Amino acid sequence: MLFAVIGSSGGKTRDEVMAVFPRHKAFLDQFLARGEVVGVGPFTDPGGGNMALFRSRAAAEAFARSDPFFLEGVVREYQIKDWGDNMLS
Repeated sequence: MLFAVIGSSGGKTRDEVMAVFPRHKAFLDQFLARGEVVGVGPFTDPGGGNMALFRSRAAAEAFARSDPFFLEGVVREYQIKDWGDNMLS
């Protein structure tokens, strides 16, 4: 089972997002280095938010709680959902 962290947009401008991006990327890179992230990225529709897939609920919760995008209002909220990908087994 994987854990989807789905973020809803905080409605910030591109400039506001890019001002926070370096802190968000540095934070995310820690999870990537430990192999805790399967995939991550924005939805392509305008105002669509973003999603990341984590290997453990603990990693998903730690990310959602402390991501600079969340702490600085780029992401309004994160939802964590269990995701069972039957193709992986």
